[in-house]
Amino acid sequence: MYQKLLIANRGEIAVRIIRACREMGIATVAVCSTADREALHAQLADECVCIGPARPAESYLNMEQILSAAISTGAQAIHPGFGFLSENTKFARMCRQCGIDFIGPSPESIEKMGDKSQARQTMISAGVPVVPGTQETLTDAEQAQKEAEKIGYPVIIKASAGGGGKGMRVAQNAGEFKELFLMAQNETKQAFGDDRMYLEKYLGNARHIEVQVLADRFGNTIHLGERDCSIQRRHQKMIEESPAVSLGEKLRGEMGDAAVRAAKAAGYYSAGTVEFLVDGDGRFYFMEMNTRIQVEHPVTEMVTGIDLIKQMIRIAAGEKLAYAQEDVTVRGHAIECRISAEDPGRGFLPCAGTVTGLYLPGGNGVRVDSLLFNGCSIPPFYDSMLAKIIVHADTRKEAICKMRSALGELIIEGITTNADFLYDLVGSEWFAEGDSKAINAALEERCRVC
Repeated sequence: MYQKLLIANRGEIAVRIIRACREMGIATVAVCSTADREALHAQLADECVCIGPARPAESYLNMEQILSAAISTGAQAIHPGFGFLSENTKFARMCRQCGIDFIGPSPESIEKMGDKSQARQTMISAGVPVVPGTQETLTDAEQAQKEAEKIGYPVIIKASAGGGGKGMRVAQNAGEFKELFLMAQNETKQAFGDDRMYLEKYLGNARHIEVQVLADRFGNTIHLGERDCSIQRRHQKMIEESPAVSLGEKLRGEMGDAAVRAAKAAGYYSAGTVEFLVDGDGRFYFMEMNTRIQVEHPVTEMVTGIDLIKQMIRIAAGEKLAYAQEDVTVRGHAIECRISAEDPGRGFLPCAGTVTGLYLPGGNGVRVDSLLFNGCSIPPFYDSMLAKIIVHADTRKEAICKMRSALGELIIEGITTNADFLYDLVGSEWFAEGDSKAINAALEERCRVC
């Protein structure tokens, strides 16, 4: 096992990894930008190295500086968390060249699943159903429009090298397609330095269900059940829960088996997520595979009792999976809400500032993963997520009540957050009924009004 590990990330996920390492007896090295010198992750780690200015391109995306920090501090492995370099093939290869373990899958697996068009082909070969769409990537808007006509509107335009809702637009008809394609392509180029796009048939009433997988280097692969991530604002997840609402046991089993096939087809090891769309008739389709830990991983941990960060570290260190499929049991229901520094009254605009007062909820079955402390600065350079509140209870109804209670207790002064908005959403009749379509329609209307 590793003696020292570097975390190439910031915020609540860096804190989460530091805590897991402490429990495993592993020393930690944090990296920080100049804007994050006093951040919680920088204070909690055993060591901290400042790697550059505030902007991500000069710090948290600076591969050479991060590797230099790892080498100079004697770190044997790097955990990339999510976002930033977590699915960067070049960085994973550079770690390998430097003799430092990358806590995640091989560069080859990242490459195979990171290119969304190649991932579709891999899934088709593995017998995993995929959403109808283009087989090759597209860069020319005129050619893309011809392909859209073949698929049939509405179509969703996606970035081949993308994720997190970046470079994604829905075209309802031919009249708006070209403009939306060029907008998505420009956003993709800015976010990922890659302008390749692909198209899929847009399944407007589909639910977004993802299956958590664990795989070791010896070919052992299992799934840990599913999460329902259907409540989204502009393709950004807001609330996640496990198990999924109204998913029959037969369909649940089929999706779990398909996720395991998908991971094996990718030659995958580590903790990853296979994402599906489920239509109104109960048919499911592969959407993408995230080869990293997900923001919403705590809901799976709450219902299974399996620590995914520790599993990732053990797998990277060459250990075999400690669990077989029959060892995995889902107990009760878990819900996660993402607390972000944003103003719902002004179109969810990000809000930077300083936290002047703080109270975090607690109690049985309540977990808060957070970067917050009283007096901490929230810089404007990074993702607006501040914390995740996760609750676990015997039933979904109890979990909803517990989440409402936790959100009601939460106090964050000095900056505007979406906490009150989430409190109202979780308490809505739509949420109680599991009607993600109605909630998402209301969210989109709220965005248009703002």
